Amino acid sequence: MTKITIAWELLEQGLSKSHIAKHLGVSRRTIIRWSQAIQAHGDLQTFLDYYHQAKKGSRQKRKTDAILKRRIWAIREKHHQCCGQKIQYFLEKEYNAQVSVTTIYKVLSEKYQLRSKWQKNMPRGPIPKAKSAREVLQMDTVLFGDVFAFTAVDIFSKESDVLLRPTLESLDGKVFLDHCMPRHFDNFAKIIQTDGGSEFKGAFSDAVSTYCHRHRIARPYKKNEQSYIESFNRSLRKECLGWSKYSVSDIPELTLQVEEWLHYYHYVRPHISLGMRPPLIQV
Repeated sequence: MTKITIAWELLEQGLSKSHIAKHLGVSRRTIIRWSQAIQAHGDLQTFLDYYHQAKKGSRQKRKTDAILKRRIWAIREKHHQCCGQKIQYFLEKEYNAQVSVTTIYKVLSEKYQLRSKWQKNMPRGPIPKAKSAREVLQMDTVLFGDVFAFTAVDIFSKESDVLLRPTLESLDGKVFLDHCMPRHFDNFAKIIQTDGGSEFKGAFSDAVSTYCHRHRIARPYKKNEQSYIESFNRSLRKECLGWSKYSVSDIPELTLQVEEWLHYYHYVRPHISLGMRPPLIQV
């Protein structure tokens, strides 16, 4: 209450709110709230009496509505274990409910085992390396406007595949698995590595164990862990589809273009790491 009194006296003297906040060790927004409240009550003493009375007695513990809890849990299940920020977005969009991210995580912790920051940042072991074909596959997606290219590369043999899809959902990831694994990778690899995108969760995550011993998630913001597929994606842009944006109606024509380029990539285009031979040409 002493700080409120000093703040009001300094405001009446014409000092800036920022200067007063720094002097009293509070935020500028706090000074603004005090000022607005005093003006709303008419004078300083009336507000101080109200403020003093409001601080008396015990406060009832805030409780999160049971319906809101069920909505938070349902959104998390529906959107493939999405984060608190995305749940906050869907709550406001679907139910016009504004809930803090902190509250959302408190509600989630009542039902789910959430990873701590310590667990999240634990080392995931060395980046997988391959001494033969089908040991490690890297997968990723490339955005071309309304068209999404799912890509895969065997980091040893450099065999690759591309599938164009109209959406970026986990079901599209599963379709890509069912498309590329029998076509180029003998239906199995020891390790399939992807990033943590939503297209590699849900239906993809459920199906990937059929095609590999282990599904590894590359660490975020560590481009070197996905270096082989990033290099392939760059080649796909530079030599085939470019940096243009396409519509869904372009997919049939683009697919023919990609298939023609994949044939060139596998049978004509020399690869430095393979001794200047194409991936599917044996010397």
